[in-house]
Amino acid sequence: MNDVTTPILELRNISKSYGSVEALTDVSFKAYAGEVIGLVGDNGAGKSTLIKTISGVHPPDKGELIVDGVERRWKSPHDSMENGIETLYQDSGLAPDLTIGSNIFLGRELKRKGLVGKLGFLNQRSMEQRALEELEKVGITVPPSKRTVSQLSGGQRQAVAIGRAVMWAKHVIILDEPTNHLGARQSLEVLKVIKSARDAGLCVLFISHTLPHVLEVTDRIIVMRLGRVVKDAPTSTFTVESLLGTITGLNT
Repeated sequence: MNDVTTPILELRNISKSYGSVEALTDVSFKAYAGEVIGLVGDNGAGKSTLIKTISGVHPPDKGELIVDGVERRWKSPHDSMENGIETLYQDSGLAPDLTIGSNIFLGRELKRKGLVGKLGFLNQRSMEQRALEELEKVGITVPPSKRTVSQLSGGQRQAVAIGRAVMWAKHVIILDEPTNHLGARQSLEVLKVIKSARDAGLCVLFISHTLPHVLEVTDRIIVMRLGRVVKDAPTSTFTVESLLGTITGLNT
């Protein structure tokens, strides 16, 4: 169990520019295990640059990125993943023609024992079984069959993608618009999985333009505008109207 007084993720004065454009300016915040943080802002606020910095896509120009009390400098997204940070972008990253188990273990495949394993043969049965077990732990129920991801509903696909992130993450899950283009019922499935990830002790960064979803599932909200953090406060202090006003700058 992580020490609740020590941030699982901390950013100190992170800045990032692309030529003359300052995408991030002195961004600082702390994130703790077992909480869901909403990261909101208008287009161009710096959210995408920030998550790419945390996930190792783009190194910051200056500032410190601290994971579980240790300063880190990512050389690639693989470094971020190795240190327990999983990022799910809007396209979900699932291979539609592969089974659920194959998607869950994509890049981390289980090989069969003995010579056949050395020859590259995979233990498909074990991957499918373990995938279902791990998904059930976070409240995701999918048919125990070899159906492909393309045969699932949109909500199920997104839930499987989040379930994969929960399974492999040790510290932080970053979710970029996970309910985008989903119906009301499918969105509820995804929000339920996010809550289960929090209950499992993970920190979830939830990026979304759907403010009611942000207010429903988060514990705290960080508002960005023009590359800066303009507010970091408990979710209970916001309404849809006040949050929108903070995002747009209409609230003083």
